[in-house]
Amino acid sequence: MAIYRTSPGFFEAPHAALYAVMTATVLASGLCLTQSGGGSSAPAELLYRYGGMYSGALPRHEYWRLFAYGFLHVNFVHLTTNMLCLVLWGGHLERRVGPAYFLIIYFCAMAFGAIVGNAIHASPYLTVGASGATSGILGALLCLSILGKLNLRFDFFAINIGLNVTFAISNSRIDWGVHLGGFAAGLIACALLDLVEKANAYALRCRFPEAVKVNLALLFCAAGLLVLTGQARGQVLGVSGWGAAIMFAVACAAIVKLVDVGLSMKKGLAIVVTTLAGANAVGVLLGGWAVASSECMARWPSGLPLVDNLLGAFCSSPVIVTALTSIGAFALTLWICSTEIHRGIEDVGFVGASLRAERRRRQGL
Repeated sequence: MAIYRTSPGFFEAPHAALYAVMTATVLASGLCLTQSGGGSSAPAELLYRYGGMYSGALPRHEYWRLFAYGFLHVNFVHLTTNMLCLVLWGGHLERRVGPAYFLIIYFCAMAFGAIVGNAIHASPYLTVGASGATSGILGALLCLSILGKLNLRFDFFAINIGLNVTFAISNSRIDWGVHLGGFAAGLIACALLDLVEKANAYALRCRFPEAVKVNLALLFCAAGLLVLTGQARGQVLGVSGWGAAIMFAVACAAIVKLVDVGLSMKKGLAIVVTTLAGANAVGVLLGGWAVASSECMARWPSGLPLVDNLLGAFCSSPVIVTALTSIGAFALTLWICSTEIHRGIEDVGFVGASLRAERRRRQGL
């Protein structure tokens, strides 16, 4: 069983996925705060329009708010506090489990924190912030420590969990349900991922490179949101309810197995990465068409000049914009995964063997 040795002290340098999440959060929150009319805090109406979680979101099937709210913050202090927690805790988790599982844990905690927060609110509310997601990171670190796969000192958890609980219950404006739900989700998601990795030793041949895992996770999340949207409208491909969920899960498992078989082949890594780049391009095309068919037909003003201007520019020539964005997604994927593509092109049969050997060596996370 591999034991992860942390660097001395509480801090671990951030890595790629953490930087990406932090950048997206700062940009989204900064954009919202710049639209607040010069006030020190963003007004509730503005936060609602940008994607804040509120009491009627789930009954109205606005599932996208389960994630959007985590990128918004009330003010600069709120944003700084959550980003500080993300930096202090996220580096340890991403270094230990990799960027793909880090993102899965982060977004599971974000969504489940919103669900728990929604369940405990008896009256109308509006909540924003990355607190649920960052609490999930702390929960995942505790899970790894319990499993004996993380060597962090006891005082790390005592201080950070203690501060998290203290802040959550000392300020009436802090949504403690989101904190609790996110922490529990991070702990549970980490434990389940450990079981998945142990099962994969029997179900899969190869260990997936992190770039492949991240791309698959993003594609599955996008497809899952489409399935949820279709469920809200009644059915998906003529199937509704649990049937659609089971069909989606089977499709995801089949795709994972196909990727596994592809990686075990000679030059399979290059083939898989190129195929994923094409899938990203197709996903952007489908998303662009969906936006054009819904938003551009209705053209409801959001009240936000920047959003309305962007939507207006897109709707003036949706086919061209969507096509160019799709090509950009394809090229960006190839650029980000250039190392994997080069490795796959030069492969004479050793890459698949190496990935199979890595799978056999892994026992859980």
